[in-house]
Amino acid sequence: MKDKVLEAYNKMALDYEKHVDTESGHNAYYERPAMVNMLPTEMRGQSALDAGCAAGWYTERLMKLGASVTAIDLSPEMVEACKRRVNGKATVFACDLTEPLPLENDSFDLIVSSLTLHYLDDWGPTFREFRRILKPGGTFIYSVHHPFADFKLFDRPDYFAHELLKDTWNKKEAGIVEVTFYRRPLQEIVNVTAEHFVIDRIVEPQPSPDFAKDPQASEWYKRWEEPLSKNPHFLIVKAQKR
Repeated sequence: MKDKVLEAYNKMALDYEKHVDTESGHNAYYERPAMVNMLPTEMRGQSALDAGCAAGWYTERLMKLGASVTAIDLSPEMVEACKRRVNGKATVFACDLTEPLPLENDSFDLIVSSLTLHYLDDWGPTFREFRRILKPGGTFIYSVHHPFADFKLFDRPDYFAHELLKDTWNKKEAGIVEVTFYRRPLQEIVNVTAEHFVIDRIVEPQPSPDFAKDPQASEWYKRWEEPLSKNPHFLIVKAQKR
């Protein structure tokens, strides 16, 4: 599984670097606005980890808030894309979230993980590491595929199954890419998180009407406003270390 994820995201690194910010509406106009609403508005003098940084959009966003940022990703090609984006202003390196993290205890005020954790089978070891490196009172915010959306889109027979799914994406630079990820029920997402953190908020995003008149986003909004208002595709969790 890990090799498949690595292969897919190395292949898609150029697409993420060149196109995701403006051409992938589910990222740019749906997931990101909802995640940003949960971020602090000021992080001067604080530290943040972007866990699964891809081409570095959240890394750059956290930097703009004033944070000292570390960004990690399984894909070396994504790491290079992120490095180009931040131009030496953040610490960026390849790292496997399923392994012990080469980071100090109690070293981060915030951990952000955007659309990454559904590529991991077992969240327990990763969440233990996140808790270890997060400062007391620190915040952990993550987004994943919504379990109900994948249950419907892939026409699965058992909602409660923890299972591996496959999808095929057609990207402008990479072409056809097979992507594999895990689906799990909501109770598993909530309970595993609650074993390690105190859950503060759960958000099922809806499209923001702010994008209805945005020239870049209006077509996406017209197509997806109604379906996403009734069937959320992503789930966002905000939790804290007590």
